[in-house]
This record gives sequence, structure tokens and C-alpha cells, in this order.
Amino acid sequence: MGEKDTNSVSSSDASDTVKLKKELGLHNGVAIIVGVIIGGGIFISPKGVLQEAGSVGLSLLIWVLCGLISLIGAMCYAELGTMILKSGADYAYIRAAFGNLPAFLYLWVAIVIILPTGNAITALTFAEYILEPLFPCESPKYAIQLLAALCITLLTFINCVNVKWAARVQDIFTVTKIAALIIIIITGMVYLYTGDRESYQEPFKGSTTEPGNFALAFYSGLFSYAGWNYLNFVTEEIKDPYKNLPRAIGISLPLVTIIYVLANIAYFAVLTPVEMLKSDAIAVTFADRTLGVMAWTMPVFVACSTFGGLNGAIFTSARLFFVGARQGHLPGFLATINYKFFTPLPSLVFGCIMSLIMLCWSDIYALINYASFVESSFIGISIAGMLYMRYKYPDWERPIKVHIFFPCFFMVICLFLFIMPLTASPMECFMGLLMVATGIPVYILGVMWEKKPEAFKVLTEKFTKFTQKLFLCVREELKED
Repeated sequence: MGEKDTNSVSSSDASDTVKLKKELGLHNGVAIIVGVIIGGGIFISPKGVLQEAGSVGLSLLIWVLCGLISLIGAMCYAELGTMILKSGADYAYIRAAFGNLPAFLYLWVAIVIILPTGNAITALTFAEYILEPLFPCESPKYAIQLLAALCITLLTFINCVNVKWAARVQDIFTVTKIAALIIIIITGMVYLYTGDRESYQEPFKGSTTEPGNFALAFYSGLFSYAGWNYLNFVTEEIKDPYKNLPRAIGISLPLVTIIYVLANIAYFAVLTPVEMLKSDAIAVTFADRTLGVMAWTMPVFVACSTFGGLNGAIFTSARLFFVGARQGHLPGFLATINYKFFTPLPSLVFGCIMSLIMLCWSDIYALINYASFVESSFIGISIAGMLYMRYKYPDWERPIKVHIFFPCFFMVICLFLFIMPLTASPMECFMGLLMVATGIPVYILGVMWEKKPEAFKVLTEKFTKFTQKLFLCVREELKED
């Protein structure tokens, strides 16, 4: 790791445009945020919030609060993203505030667990819902895995060939999933107007009073909002990021919150809380109850939703690998760009391979449960870094500067969500922290150890040159920090 002598292209060798292009406009930014946030979660299992909240009224309130918390977090990231105009999101911000080791540990967990397992789960969900109409009973495991692998490979190819193609895919499938939710909302409103409204007769009856259940309900809700920070992974490719980054956030989060709350109101208008808790695919149960012969369309809509979400995740996660390699924290070949397509092709292929490996893991859901605790912790560290940089670097240019109340409030929420799982699920938290700790020896050997054996240096240089020839890639010309 960390080789700095990878061949690069200068303006005398090739066009100085061999770098990531600023091709993402405001509508693309909105599509990325909305497309990544609205995955399969809102269609499949809103019951997690209801199960922990205990009542219809409290669960709807938690959906609103989770949207508000996500918006506050996204506003803080708008300040970070316009202050530090680098792709990589949390990795770039933690590195600027606290140095290389904490940033590398985030990078390590993201590469090994968080991103590939998230992509694998999304692809498996896509495959399950595509195959559901074809098999009267349970779909074959290997058919699901093969279709999921095909989905990951196809989207990786699209992202490798053209950024605009990837953005267009994101735009199309974002519209599709919003259309599906609008169908649910309109149908639910009709039922709410004409039905018996059983779910709303005593909306707060049975509400939990346990802090642990309250925290778990928030975890379920915030999980469905996950992805609000993904546009910050591609800051360097946004046109006029000072304007479009905060605007995209300001449009996306309120839109998603309104859609989520209305969708849950619609669910409760058609299904009772007991029926929702029994269903593993609430949108499908909803469609079976309301859409009649057109109920088959809902699995298709869910598949389209997960397809678009996976495309956004592949697009953004590759930029994290690229930025990490550019800083010398990952092998240098990952910091190269295809000079025909201007895409980080090796990083995209690397992410594809990691995701395909995770498809074969026997207990992939346990891995993502361990890592979700760590991921939320690193978001808290990024916000803490924002507060620290306000103190240490008060003169840094901040085109957007949110009120100090917002990062402080978000830090309190992060601390609450960090402490409660330690008492409720100590083993999962321990495993998550253990995964972080495994990155320390990797950092020592791969990054800090500069006097590596000559044979190792020769081998890595040969491999880097081989990948550059294979993928027609060069390094972009950037000034070192």
C-alpha cells in the first residue's frame, strides 16, 4: 500500500482532463441521495419501528424525528463538504480533523465490511423480488445469488463505461421508486377516507417507555434513511458544489421524510398493526390487499428500487476507494482513472469483486449488523471533527456554516445511539469494534512501514503497471496535501 511512484500522466503526455469530471448537476445530486436512501427498506420492513415503538402514533412520530435528525446531519455534512472539497465523505473529514490512522480505520471497515455487504444485501433483495413471480414456492438459493451477481456486474460495467450513463440509470430508477410510493400513498389515502381507520382509533396505545426499545426503534428508522451522506462521496464530480451540494440535500431530505411518513400512514390505513408485524414484505402484503390483479407490480417496483439504490451505492463507494488510494492508504492502482471513460475503473472493479465475495458469505446479515454500529459511530466522529475544526481552524473558508446548535444536537443523538446498544447488544458492539481494531496492524504494515523489502516494492510496481495496461488507466495530476 501507499506506493507514490505509480505512473501518472502530465499535460505534456496527455490531456490535462484525465481526471474525474464534474458531470453531476443538481438533479443528479437529488437522484443520488433519494435513490440511495429509498432502497428496499420502506417497501419491505417498516415493522421494525412499529415493533420497538409499540404503537402506531409513536412509530409515525419516530419516522418524522428520524427524518429531522437525518436532515440535521446532512446540513452538517453540507458544511463539511463545502469546506473540504474532496470526495470520500467521512474518510476525508476524519483525516482532516484527526489524522491518518482514524481515517484509515474508517476506510478499512468500509471496504472490508460496510460497503460490500450493503451492496450484496441490496443485490440479493433485487434478485429475490425479481424471481418471486417465477417460483410458486421459495426461490432457489443459487438462482438468487447468480442473479444478484449479474446485477452487481452489470451496474459496475455501466459505471465503468460512462458517468452520465450511471447518473441516467439513477435518475430513471429514482423516478420509478417514487412512483411506486405515490401509488401506495394515494391508495392508502383512499382507504383512509373510506375505511374504518382501525389503526388510528387509539394511536398511542401500547407505546414503549423503555429507553432501549426507543433507541432500537430509532435504529430501525435511521437505517431506512441511511445514505443521506452519500453525495459527499462524490464532491469532486459535482458541478458548482458550493451551491448544488447543499441544495440537493435541502431538497432530498424533506422530500424523503414526507414520502416515508405518508407511506407509513398509508400502510396503517390498509393494514392493522398486527398484520404489519406478521408481514416480512409489507409493500407486497399491501398490494395483495389493495391492487387486485395488479398486485404483481409491487415486487417489480421493489426490484427497481433496490436496483437504483445499488447503482448509487456502487457509484459512490468506488470514489471512496479512489480517494483512499490517492492518499496512499490503499494500493496505488486504485487511484488511477481510465483515460477513455474518465472513470475510476480499477476501484469500480475492486468494489465489484468485494461485493461478489460477500454474496458467498454464509452469514452476511450478521456482518452488516456488526458494522452498522461502527458506521454510525464514525458518522459521530465526523461531526465531532467538524466541531474540532471550528475550534482549531476558525479561519478556514466555510461557504456554508450551520448554527452550532445543529452539530451539538446531532452529537447528543450519536452518543445516545452509541451508548444504548452497548448495554442492549454488547456482543454485536464488541464484534464491530474488533473489526475496527483489525485495521491497526494493517495500517502499521501497509502504510507506516516505509522500508519494505525491495522485492515487495518491485512486485507491487509490476502489478500496478499491469493493471494500468489492463484497464487503460493513468493517475490524475493532483497536488499532494
